[in-house]
Amino acid sequence: MYRFVTSNRHKFEEVSEMAALYGIEIEWVRMKYEEIQDDSTERISYDSCNKLSRIVEAPYFVDDSGLFINALRGFPGPYSNYVSSTIGNEGILKIMDDVDDRTAYFLTVVSMNEGHSITQFIGKVMGKIARSIRGSNGFGYDPIFIPEGSDRTFAEMDIKAKNAISHRSIAFRGLFEYIKMNQTAKK
Repeated sequence: MYRFVTSNRHKFEEVSEMAALYGIEIEWVRMKYEEIQDDSTERISYDSCNKLSRIVEAPYFVDDSGLFINALRGFPGPYSNYVSSTIGNEGILKIMDDVDDRTAYFLTVVSMNEGHSITQFIGKVMGKIARSIRGSNGFGYDPIFIPEGSDRTFAEMDIKAKNAISHRSIAFRGLFEYIKMNQTAKK
């Protein structure tokens, strides 16, 4: 049984649905944990995974995600959670009010501790910042992020449509394919 350590119910629901497609059952370890402050999403995810080894039995995984807005030099990036909880989507839209370059990307880094090593999986999706909050599905920045090739925000998509293209799904597909490959190799 693989454990997903997160305090975010929405993340767990998204990831649980993806895991089921691979025939992988995951357990939710509902836990808040301290993260280092760093400019690197990869380092934040790795450090969290490493520190949790003292209290969570392997195998388990964590993820860290960020919204990187090009016109704002990558802000909020790895500080996305803090920015979301302080100024929210309204604040981002206000900062972006007169900005023409609305290109951005979402990045997710999943770190899995197998007991002997930590392996990382990265998912990235390009897109742009909407001019208004749109949609009621999802969470976080979903109502203001329009993925490349779509005219809808993530929040205007149902979970199945979002999971087909999101940064999180790309990273977790990598994880689940890795798990399946290792399960097959052990047989």
